[in-house]
Amino acid sequence: MLTFIFLVINLFLAVLFIKLLLKKDFLTYLHGGRWWITWIAVGIITLMDELTSIFYAPSEAFRFIGVSTIIYIALTSILIRFLSTRMVEISEILEANNIKGGGVYSFSYLVLGPSTSFIAVSSIMVTYVLTAAISTVSAVENGTAFLDLNEGFKLIIKFLVIWFITGLNIIGIKENAKFTFLIFIFASFVLINLLIGGFADFDSTSLKKLSDSGNAFWNDLTGVPFFKAYGNLIIGIGSCILAYSGIESVLQTASLVKSWKDIRKAYVFLAVTVGIVTPLIVLLVLSSPIDPTLHETDLIPNFASMVNGHFFGVLVSILASVTLIMAVNTAMVASAELIEKVAERYNYEWLIQLNKKQSLYRIHILNGVFYSVILIITSGSQAILAEMYAVGLIASFCINTASLLKYRYSKGTKEITYHTSRLGTLILFIIILSTFIFIVVHRQYGTMLWLTITIAFLIAGLRIAKHRSPEIKVIRATKTPMDIIFALAEIEASSAHIYFRRPSEHESAEEQKNSIYVSFYSPRNEQPVQLSKNHFWLTIQKKMNLFEMIYALLKTIEYELPSDKEIHIHFGWPLSSWLDRMSIGVMIYNIIHLPKKFPNFSFHIDYGRLKPKAM
Repeated sequence: MLTFIFLVINLFLAVLFIKLLLKKDFLTYLHGGRWWITWIAVGIITLMDELTSIFYAPSEAFRFIGVSTIIYIALTSILIRFLSTRMVEISEILEANNIKGGGVYSFSYLVLGPSTSFIAVSSIMVTYVLTAAISTVSAVENGTAFLDLNEGFKLIIKFLVIWFITGLNIIGIKENAKFTFLIFIFASFVLINLLIGGFADFDSTSLKKLSDSGNAFWNDLTGVPFFKAYGNLIIGIGSCILAYSGIESVLQTASLVKSWKDIRKAYVFLAVTVGIVTPLIVLLVLSSPIDPTLHETDLIPNFASMVNGHFFGVLVSILASVTLIMAVNTAMVASAELIEKVAERYNYEWLIQLNKKQSLYRIHILNGVFYSVILIITSGSQAILAEMYAVGLIASFCINTASLLKYRYSKGTKEITYHTSRLGTLILFIIILSTFIFIVVHRQYGTMLWLTITIAFLIAGLRIAKHRSPEIKVIRATKTPMDIIFALAEIEASSAHIYFRRPSEHESAEEQKNSIYVSFYSPRNEQPVQLSKNHFWLTIQKKMNLFEMIYALLKTIEYELPSDKEIHIHFGWPLSSWLDRMSIGVMIYNIIHLPKKFPNFSFHIDYGRLKPKAM
């Protein structure tokens, strides 16, 4: 019966993949003179990163929380799926602001400014560097699990792995996606057969360990004070978070796809694949008779050998090596996209020159050198790398969710169609921040590396931004309050009207002789299109919020214009949801107090009825 099940499932997989391979433009397609990759290609490239964590995350988690890892891995998977919905939301926000790719760096730059964005760069770069390093180490350790090789020879192999992936990226993303998909096919066959064999070998002893895991988890949360229970929960999540590293890579590579909708599909693909497979494999492995403490670097191959025989164990060992190598590829692709965005913003064109294959070959070479240096520093130790890894990962999660909260509570949802609960995002941020604090306290190696690189990036970044920031050029080119004063002075009528428009309001400003339209935008964004001659865009200055800019403009007008000219100030009527109106409640509160501060002006909050659509 078991043989029949193996046969049917493998036959189904074979037919499925043959159909997919025959499908045109399944992974890449040419449009507008450049190669784009599809959502399935993005999902598979990232899956190679997330999936590989099963080869080192279970044993690392078991070292800290024991058998309860089985439950915490599943719980962390659910948490990560909630986080991925916020990543989708961020991708649409970036696209709505004409930003493609860059992930946490681009988003933090948009919302929090240059200083915080360099902290984001350092955090995510630590993650990518350690993804490459720990994946390389684990690839070699798992691949040589059944071979007797000395440590020096293994270190040489690790360097060869890094430079093989460097070469793969230099030859271009099209070939990269095809090669990765072939590895995905191989991984699918092996892991599905591993799951079948594991469940076939699941017995009463395994059930007892699963029950022990559930009891340990339950005891962590019940019979103790709330804060102690919450602390136990955070320890469990913090110990298992490595199992889902790579989730941010989808957002990071958004410039390789045409739309944020591809990013959403890629995250759904990850949820129904690695989001389910990883907890199942961890359940089967940790409930088996194998002692994880004796197989820190080769746990999964030994489990495979136990359930499906020695040959299958060797096959899983090969799979571990290949998929872990592809995780290095994911890190290199994503980090190249990140560095490209920084170089574009600060005009380092020499660094982002493309070769004939449209590859960022100079960045890939620098990455190869950097990854090799980290291997030398850590002597290729998986335990040290794992402790260092989680800090940057969680730091980037914290920055992303904090930026999303700030953006949503200040901008609302008018410019996006995909949006999540802000309360849910706040709860998620609290959990992630708590996890970050736990990891910082208990992972000194990672904290020191993250802190060192953060300080280095921050110092270098601020020096670069001071002289090369694109904001400098934008601020110089934008209109000033005095341009508005001159326009008002040219109005011959005894009264003048000033309309404050939000950037998301794209209706044409009517050419009225006695009206001025004013909008504000961040210099971190591209200067919007001027809708008419009497429409003025002003940049929000540093250390000033939107209301302070409005107040300063009105104060200037009051001082510069004759008192006999009647000035009417118009604000739009808020039509957003009550949640959006609450999020800008402070702004509304300040606006309704303006008449007392400017008694010579007339204030209006207007709503013009919608014109019926032409039939």
